[in-house]
Amino acid sequence: MYRVAAIQMASGPNITANLREAGRLINEAVNMGAELVILPENFALMGMHLTDNVNNCEKQGKGPIQDFLSQQAAEFGIWLVGGTLPLVANDPLKYRATCLLFDNTGECVARYDKMHLFDVSVSPTEQYCESDLIEAGNKVVVVDTPYGRLGLAVCYDLRFPELFRCMLNQGVDVITCPSAFTSPTGKAHWDILVRARAVENLAYVIAANQGGYHINGRETHGHSMIIDPWGVMLRRLNRGAGVVCADVDLEKQDRLRGNFPTHEHRRIPCQQPIH
Repeated sequence: MYRVAAIQMASGPNITANLREAGRLINEAVNMGAELVILPENFALMGMHLTDNVNNCEKQGKGPIQDFLSQQAAEFGIWLVGGTLPLVANDPLKYRATCLLFDNTGECVARYDKMHLFDVSVSPTEQYCESDLIEAGNKVVVVDTPYGRLGLAVCYDLRFPELFRCMLNQGVDVITCPSAFTSPTGKAHWDILVRARAVENLAYVIAANQGGYHINGRETHGHSMIIDPWGVMLRRLNRGAGVVCADVDLEKQDRLRGNFPTHEHRRIPCQQPIH
């Protein structure tokens, strides 16, 4: 058994201020006993426009945001999921929305580039088109850690259960999902989606969300939560900055998967989409 933490923020356009706040909350999580800590999507930069991310791109392994994550992980001896940060893309006019995993020595051991991009109209006055400036990833990432097989996903990915089935095929135990769910979509679907991904895959889900009002005028839903493999909400935070912690029991998960082996009962073969 070990303790995990989901950190909730209301990040803004000032990277230095965001990192200072993230550091304060990581320290709080460590004081609560967390060994695995998850930061939200856009934790280091919630700019006035997506072009701010292009202008603050870092190369893999180099940059102040990555330095911060590495230092925090090494200083506290924790494994740290670095929400998302902007990394250089193949297209010079775009960036990769990247989730990085650091081990307890401060080494980056895994990278996931957000695969599903948020191109939607939330309302007549609230539209998003991430694909204009974000270059999508194309790799499912599940990695061995001292805390089981860890799967990395980001925000809008929650709406695509096939991604998490691919993780299950790779033996995922714990799913982390840094997010910045909007207030309208969060109110409608956040709880349902997070719990569904846990139940479907009999996996723990640690969902760290942005939560509050942002300088760019955006409002995010919050309600960061930790869900067990039976769909039980272990901890939840409503709005504002803060930390939620809960214990992960992989032995309990193994017993549940043995008694309720839905993953072995699947009968629908994978098929190519029909065009």
